[in-house]
Amino acid sequence: METFLIVPLRGAAILLTAVCAPFVFPALRRVCLPYVPATTTQVNNVFQALKGRSGSLVDLGSGDGRIVLVAAKHGFIAKGVELNPWLILYSRFHAFREYRRGTISTHCYPKYHRTDLWKFQLHPFSNIVIFGVEEMMPELEEKLKKELADDAFVAACRFPLPNWTPSSIIGSGIDTVWLYQKNGKYIL
Repeated sequence: METFLIVPLRGAAILLTAVCAPFVFPALRRVCLPYVPATTTQVNNVFQALKGRSGSLVDLGSGDGRIVLVAAKHGFIAKGVELNPWLILYSRFHAFREYRRGTISTHCYPKYHRTDLWKFQLHPFSNIVIFGVEEMMPELEEKLKKELADDAFVAACRFPLPNWTPSSIIGSGIDTVWLYQKNGKYIL
């Protein structure tokens, strides 16, 4: 009788660990970047900041993929970068579902990459979105300085880049978006 209960419980424990581990491991990294879903207001503020922009967009730490999906609906060639494999699968599922509904085209079909944002090259992108944490922003500034294209825009959400001057600030509190331009006018 004990074996009858132990085997399913072991299986359930392994499954629970496999599902939960990708959400817990970010806390063990040098810079803890947890998954926190963007609010509708935050998403709207990002696209208000990027109004009139087009081209390529990357969301660093794309989470559930909602920024990338909305970007594709706005005509951006959009990519998401995320470490959590479950969130990548979730994002891809939603992208496929929206494609089947006809809300996004083949040309703008979003792509999601399972990779470390610190190892992902940014120079091909003219629009970068980051929902970061305060501890990572100084290091991110250095990466952006080295890798951004000359016409690039950066939309920083939740926390500003500490040493750069934004060209505009949209929203307030947790929904704030700071927009930076690479053209030398606004980035120190």
